[in-house]
Amino acid sequence: MPFLRTDHWRSAIIHAPLAELVRSGSLNGHPVTLLPDIGDHRFLADPFGLWRDGQLYVFAEAYDYRQPHGVIEVLAYDRTGHLVQRETVLKEDWHLSYPYVFEHEGETYLLPEASESGRLSLYRSVAFPWGWEKVDAFDFPIGAIDATPFHHAGRWWMFWTPPGSRDERQSMLHISVADSLFGLWQDMGLFLKDRQGARPGGTPVVVEGEIFLPTQDCQGTYGRAIRLLKIEGLERGLPKVTPDLMLQSPAVFRRHYPDGMHTLSAAGQVTLIDVKKVGLGPKRDLFNLRRKLGVGV
Repeated sequence: MPFLRTDHWRSAIIHAPLAELVRSGSLNGHPVTLLPDIGDHRFLADPFGLWRDGQLYVFAEAYDYRQPHGVIEVLAYDRTGHLVQRETVLKEDWHLSYPYVFEHEGETYLLPEASESGRLSLYRSVAFPWGWEKVDAFDFPIGAIDATPFHHAGRWWMFWTPPGSRDERQSMLHISVADSLFGLWQDMGLFLKDRQGARPGGTPVVVEGEIFLPTQDCQGTYGRAIRLLKIEGLERGLPKVTPDLMLQSPAVFRRHYPDGMHTLSAAGQVTLIDVKKVGLGPKRDLFNLRRKLGVGV
């Protein structure tokens, strides 16, 4: 992140299903609910969600610039949109973000970004949504960034970005395939290199028989907007990736969060997003300096 510039993210609920938003080509015209502001130089980002027993559970990265890495929180909302509970549910010795939560064969899984650990780890719910255990049988051969699983045509597909340089982390899309969620996973290679939209940024969605993958437009700034990629050929085992529609953040947020959006995820009849503003000032850099010097922040 550039000196004296700090990304501040804010997550929100759009009260419309993702397929409807993709079909219309716009995120405008629907009621929105902001997730809470969690304090100075702290934020919630990368929201993903599931409904269970009449409540919406939003999983998000919780980050504090005073600390070296993020944790995963869950926010429970009732049907009226009222926040009823918020807790940290996953914390490791490394940074966690992008808490991709999904269901498969009666189980609930969480696949967070954890590339600082050197591997991609899958967690299974043991007491939804608060308790999680690592699935030792899951075998993915690389510490993939923003790994996005998708079950289609009887097989599992993983869209992901490899760890590497800053440019590689913001511009590359690989696809892997497996017969089982747990592996063995086969890397089919690099399918797209483009800062305008290759790194995954949300849940794949099927609209009128076509598959779209949200990706992050990082041209000029990290997380500037969402670009959809059309994914074809999975049924034949021959994926084809075509850049498609660019989606900007809802107009209602552009006064206070005018600088970006980098997550677009489906949660039943609602859609989850995060929006960004860039702050100017030395505070983040001072936090980093104090941490390097071993001085409390």
